[in-house]
Amino acid sequence: MELLLILLYERNRIMEKGKVIKPTEGELQILTVLWEKEHASVRTVYEELSKTKESGYTTTLKLMQIMYEKKLVTRDSSSKTHIYKPAVSKEKTQKQFLNKMISSLFAGSSTDLVLQALGAHDASEAELEKIESLIAELKSKK
Repeated sequence: MELLLILLYERNRIMEKGKVIKPTEGELQILTVLWEKEHASVRTVYEELSKTKESGYTTTLKLMQIMYEKKLVTRDSSSKTHIYKPAVSKEKTQKQFLNKMISSLFAGSSTDLVLQALGAHDASEAELEKIESLIAELKSKK
């Protein structure tokens, strides 16, 4: 019953042509595997997901089929085993979620987001150097 409800919910989220499609949490987990591997079968994705959470093969299969309908992934059906590839970039997806988070949780303030992130996480020396480099780059553009 739970699987049926998830699948109905997912199918209803398929957006009309021209609208931005935002992946669900489960779809993001699948995309993460595909971004890492570049392409994979349902079995490979299922095995990767099973390392960190309880997941059913048929649930993974159905989610990937829905993702194909939503154009989040492409599918090579030329052989018996379908091979899936991400159709959306990791960077574009991260930007979509980040923009939504900034507008909804931080009232449009990217500064508040950065301050919260840095305050809640001990940044390494390398991370701090990247941040400083980015700030210098942004300042030079002004």
